[in-house]
Amino acid sequence: MSEKPADLPSNEVTEGVERAPHRAMFRAMGYDDADLSSPMVGIANPAADITPCNVHLDDVAASAYEGVDSAGGMPIEFGTITISDAISMGTEGMRASLISREVIADSVELVAFGERMDGLVTVGGCDKNLPGMMMAAIRTDLPSVFLYGGSIMPGEHDGREVTVQNVFEGVGAVAEGEMSEEELDELERHACPGAGSCGGMFTANTMASISEALGLAPLGSAGAPAESDERYEVAERAGELALDAIENERRPSDILDKRSFENAIALQVAIGGSTNAVLHLLALAAEAGIDLDIEEFDEISRRTPKIANLQPGGQKTMLDLYEQGGVPVVIRRLVEAGLFDGDTATVTGRTISEELERLDLPADDDIDAEFIRPVEDPFHEEGAIKILTGNLAPDGGVLKVTGEDDFHHEGPARVFETEEDAMQYVQEGRIESGDVIVIRNEGPRGGPGMREMLGVTSAVVGAGHEDDVAMVTDGRFSGATRGPMIGHVAPESFDGGPIAALEDGDHVTIDIPDRTLEADLSDGEIESRLADREEPELSYQNGVLAKYGATFGSAANGAVTNPGVKRDE
Repeated sequence: MSEKPADLPSNEVTEGVERAPHRAMFRAMGYDDADLSSPMVGIANPAADITPCNVHLDDVAASAYEGVDSAGGMPIEFGTITISDAISMGTEGMRASLISREVIADSVELVAFGERMDGLVTVGGCDKNLPGMMMAAIRTDLPSVFLYGGSIMPGEHDGREVTVQNVFEGVGAVAEGEMSEEELDELERHACPGAGSCGGMFTANTMASISEALGLAPLGSAGAPAESDERYEVAERAGELALDAIENERRPSDILDKRSFENAIALQVAIGGSTNAVLHLLALAAEAGIDLDIEEFDEISRRTPKIANLQPGGQKTMLDLYEQGGVPVVIRRLVEAGLFDGDTATVTGRTISEELERLDLPADDDIDAEFIRPVEDPFHEEGAIKILTGNLAPDGGVLKVTGEDDFHHEGPARVFETEEDAMQYVQEGRIESGDVIVIRNEGPRGGPGMREMLGVTSAVVGAGHEDDVAMVTDGRFSGATRGPMIGHVAPESFDGGPIAALEDGDHVTIDIPDRTLEADLSDGEIESRLADREEPELSYQNGVLAKYGATFGSAANGAVTNPGVKRDE
């Protein structure tokens, strides 16, 4: 960068006689005159030994640091938290997961504001890092580049590739007697061979892919594995690009518009991405002041076919996608089919279509058609995400189809007030074909924290009930969940949503073609039961869970806590 602009925020702490004490503090950390006369770029790094998703991020951040430095910037690395979704799964600790999204966004915003940063490189590993970092960039509206830490390599067991999803499902298989404890032990030891985020198109890889579609990360940056040389090259380029964004005053508000979010949804449904992306995209749009309704996910999914064969609904991993050319090859097909607007902006200053032209992508004919299909010959005519409504979910519930689009299910409700009670029921082998397992009081406020329930869903699938047992909850599901599992039911039970009126044995109907989630109850019966219901109290009365539990908005609006954005209807 040639010369530091006079209007940058960092000048408030680096320029003038009165800032000599401030400069003295910087000099204590090894910064010199050249640094102090350069744009200050914060590198937000959630590195931790808590999860393989983040264990390597110090190295990734170091490459970004080099990129900032070599481009003439003043890199300042700072830390923030992370929570391991996989390790907290099925425990009380999972209540912290969604809260961590908010804490990450809050903490990065605070550091950028308090230290007068000029720009940001925001690094993400585990699931909630990614939306939290992007939310922070949008809130600060500083020139920013999102940098993904990369995906784990697949493991190998019994001659096949495996991920942590297989281990979770193995728990259910052991309970059903379909797998021995010895085999599960072998699977456990080989499923996660090193650093990086979980390998399928689960939440982290979904949000990394979406960062490209939104334009907040360079096209092609999501795919390189965590511990590859290419990942560190991506990181260094992110640091350089941050300086370019500062010099050209390119901010998230210049990049994001309604079309950006429509593109992100189109990509999500085409690749079979995580249901969590619904929650996070709603939150990102709210932070950006862009009107996005949950029903728009369904509208876009109806016109956008599923064209990628990725776990959990398919067989392939993020590594396989990278080897085919990465996220851009999917975006290219969607652009050519008129399902994705290539004229939207990106962090590079070029449009999506211009970036596609610059990338060295394989020809369409060289892409494995059993992995990424042409739009005119898809795996499914519609995208993977469905929004269901009805008397159990007036504000919507979210389903990712990993089986057939024409799924219809009717059966008795088996109602549980907590995830733990449902898990015990499944592990005792009590589930029967046709059951609709209902788990309530797990919403953003009622949980609090809207726990993911991969343990329960995997146990159901592992027990051989992927297609004949459904689940309905006001909580969430992991991106690795498969089967007819409907989450994000809104309004949630804690707020008096109709799911709170269900009783054991009530007849529930799930119809994907009609997009309905209904109980065989009249409006009067639901109202009467809710009127007789005792008002619940927050599960936690002090500490961080109480604070965020009291401030979460509806899942239908992204479960945000920022008081300045839409939280409830």
